[in-house]
Formats: sequence, structure tokens, C-alpha cells
Amino acid sequence: MRRTFLKIVRFFRRPRVFDTTLVVVFSSPALVLLPFMIDRGEANPILGAVSYLAGMAALLMRRRRPIVAAALVAAIDVVGIATGIVQSVNPPMAIALYSVGRYTTGRTTAITAAGVFAAYATTLEAVRPVTGGWVTALFFVGVPVGIGLIVRLRAELAERGRREAADEAVRAERRRIARELHDVVAHHITVINALVGGARATLPPGQEVTRDALESAEQTARQAMSEMRHLLDVLRADGGEGPDAATGVGADRLPSLIKEARKAGQPAGLTVTGEPVELPAAVDHAVYRIVQEALTNTRKHAVSARASVRLTYGPSAVEVEVVDDGLAAGGGGAPGFGLGGMAERVALCGGRLSTGPRPEGGFRVHARIPLETR
Repeated sequence: MRRTFLKIVRFFRRPRVFDTTLVVVFSSPALVLLPFMIDRGEANPILGAVSYLAGMAALLMRRRRPIVAAALVAAIDVVGIATGIVQSVNPPMAIALYSVGRYTTGRTTAITAAGVFAAYATTLEAVRPVTGGWVTALFFVGVPVGIGLIVRLRAELAERGRREAADEAVRAERRRIARELHDVVAHHITVINALVGGARATLPPGQEVTRDALESAEQTARQAMSEMRHLLDVLRADGGEGPDAATGVGADRLPSLIKEARKAGQPAGLTVTGEPVELPAAVDHAVYRIVQEALTNTRKHAVSARASVRLTYGPSAVEVEVVDDGLAAGGGGAPGFGLGGMAERVALCGGRLSTGPRPEGGFRVHARIPLETR
């Protein structure tokens, strides 16, 4: 029943169907009474009904040609008032003027409204004088045009809101892609670079060809990181943020991540406290990426650093902490997107992130993300 009702509503909301129905409904009383008027032979009522029906017929073009429709209805009304056929402004004029405000803009609306007002005011003040004729004309013209303007502005604001929402979704997706590129590609390139550097450092003398090849590989990895940062700059240019899509990584993959870090020559350990629970997808993903990025930063920016990862499951929140005891590497380099990406992820999950140097040396990353209680 409801579906049928909605189909009927959608059908009658079509512009042509709606306008035709409007004209038919408003013309019905005149069509019903017209035969009785003809039978009685009264000229003025007959001409008044005919002028009314002619004005209603002009409304069929009120969306496609609102100015033409308004001009035709105004001309019919002005002639009818001047000749005494009709005594006041016909209802079709109000609909036509509403359409002018609704479907025209700026100067066109103002000029059309002013012209119709001048025609009515002249008729009511000079041709067929009425007390306060210009006030009546101003009211009958200004009110429907003003209502049409308000409706048009509301529709434009709603459309602008929909466009902005679509643009924001695009920007959010660009940010998500940038964050995934940084989390995944930067992590693995850093591991490759560390492995290649370690292999080069352990080469015996006389292996110059191999050494050159490994140095070239290191340079290629650094160049790839630089080019990726430029790509991230482009992807992040529009700003925005959006929900993170699940990518198949979570807290259960942390042991493999720690094992991978050890293979790359980075001492690392993992401690899990509390009773593990199934985390929401966004939280699960954020925990993994925070640890991954913190370990990557330790390899890049610290010397001889040992990293310790602590994952704590609480009754209402999950906490992840990554600390290292390394010294800051010389040279620094261009700031990356890692810490910013961490903050974005934690904020999306409604949590808090704190990062910074430790008083005893090294660096600490700590995130607390609340869990929904049922």
C-alpha cells in the first residue's frame, strides 16, 4: 500500500504531470459553471470564465517559459480589468508570478516583476481607478514573486549542499588513498632500504659490483619515497577526511609485523595485556597502522633503537603504546605524514593520541581508543 502511494506521489511530482494536474484542477470549477452561464446568457460572467480558463492554459508553459506565461496572464487580466469583465486579479496571475520568482534569476526576475506591477498599477490607478490601486498591485505582484524567490533559494542551497557533500566524499577518498599509500608503501620501502643497507654493510672487500648494485637499490628506494611524498601532496591537496575502509589488517597481525621488523634488523617486542576482544573494523585497522607507522619512524629517525609495543584491552577502551630508546638520527629530513595520519585515524575512532620524546630518552606513541559498550 505504501509503495503504491509512493509511486503515485512520484508520478504526480513530474513537472509536466504536476502542471497539467494543476491546470485541470483549477479549471474544473469554471468548466462546470460555464454551461450554466451560457444557458443564462450573461455576457460578463461568460467572458470572465473564458479569460480565467485562458490564463490557466497559459500556466502549462510556466516552467519552460515563465516570462511568456506571466506576460500572457497579465495581458488577459489587464484587458479583463480595463473592460470590466473581471473585478480583481485572477488566481492564475499569482501562480505565474510565483513561477517567475522560482524559475528565473536576478535581473530577469526584477524586470518581469516590475513590468507586471507597472501594468497592473496603471490599470488600477488610471484606466479603472481603484482606491489604493498601486498598493493592491504591489501586494499581488510582490508576494508570489517573493515566495518563488524563497523557494528557489532554498532549492539552490539544498543542491549546493548535495554538491558539497559529494565533493567532500571525493576529498575523503583522496585522503584515505594517501593514508593507505603512506602506511603500506612507506613501510615496505623502509624495510627494503634497511635490508639493502644491512647487506651492503656486511659485504666483504672486493665485492665492488655488488656494492654498487646495492647502493643503486638504496638510492632507488629513497627516490621512490620522495616521489611518493609528491603524490601524497597532490592527493591531500583538497583536504577532507573520511571513514577508513577495512584492508584486512588488524591487531591479530601485530605478531607478524614485529617478526618482520626483527628480520629487518630492528629489535622489537610485543606485550599484550587484558582479555583480547573483537575490535570494530576501524579500531582494529587503526591499531595495526599506528604500530606499523611507529616502527617505521623508529627505523627512519632513531639510531640503535629497540622498540617495545604494548597492546592493552580494557573494558571500555583499547590502548596501544610504542616506545623506543633510540637517539635522534642526524640530518632529520623532510617531515612526513606519519604522525598526522595516526592522529587522523585515532580522531576518526573518537580516541586520543599523544606523541613525543621520553624524558629518559627515545620516543613514545600512545593511543587510547574507546570501545562501544552494548
